[in-house]
Amino acid sequence: MLDYIHVDVFAAAPFHGNSLPVFLNAEGLTGRQMLQVTQELRHFEAIFLQPTSHGQTWRARVFDLSTELPFAGHPLLGAAAVLHRAATEATSLDTQLRTWSIELPSRTVSLTTREIGRGYHAVIDQGSPQFLGTVADRVAVAHAFGLDGGDLHQVLPVEVVSTGLRYLIVPVRPGMLGRAHIASDITPLVRSAGADFAVLFDESRLEIRHWNNDGVVEDVATGSAAGTIGGYRQRHGLTASGQEFALRQGGFAGRPSTLTVQAHGTALNVESVLVGGPVAFVGSGRLQVSP
Repeated sequence: MLDYIHVDVFAAAPFHGNSLPVFLNAEGLTGRQMLQVTQELRHFEAIFLQPTSHGQTWRARVFDLSTELPFAGHPLLGAAAVLHRAATEATSLDTQLRTWSIELPSRTVSLTTREIGRGYHAVIDQGSPQFLGTVADRVAVAHAFGLDGGDLHQVLPVEVVSTGLRYLIVPVRPGMLGRAHIASDITPLVRSAGADFAVLFDESRLEIRHWNNDGVVEDVATGSAAGTIGGYRQRHGLTASGQEFALRQGGFAGRPSTLTVQAHGTALNVESVLVGGPVAFVGSGRLQVSP
């Protein structure tokens, strides 16, 4: 039997933010089984944890509905909050601040969690972002989202940035987020730019939109994309080192979410990006059979 905890990430209360199932003990499951479980539950993503000999260090694998992801923001934040609550229940120690190390197949990330009311606040250090180049054909990029070339920001570049997943950041003029949509699969476009996904960004409102590349599902709170926005804003002089800002997402999908972002360093050397937000507990479940 497989037990899981259902949380909402980037949500101060249940039924907001980005939902997530967290499996605390996934030892023995294959990648194929994890993908099948994720597809069965139909959340945007799911995370599968395995303990190590060190109580603050866990191994993890993250899946969306089609594949395993090398990195993801909201699953790691949600997992850290679940680990915090489980540790408190197991030891009866009221430790309000905890630190975690989560080992993904290709990298290890550090997180902190603290209690806030009935839930938790989690922060992930996404490390130093990579700036992988700009895209010259802005018109083609705009058309991929149902926009015109003039709908893009006149100064900010269309640029690929990664803190684990490579995002094509598409800055738009004020008011253009509401007009944007994906009419046909943009995978060829983002791959030709050297990216995995794309995220639309309105600097005037500090708001983003992100879909699956086929445009069928719009994400409501994308921690990995928020990390790239933090690095992008620091790179282009839009935020000061250590200045926390709130990034909005999900309003167009009916699940308004707020992600806190903080970049450190200089425009020429962005050293790290922190992304955080509240995590609300919704419930728990049990799968009585494995795939």
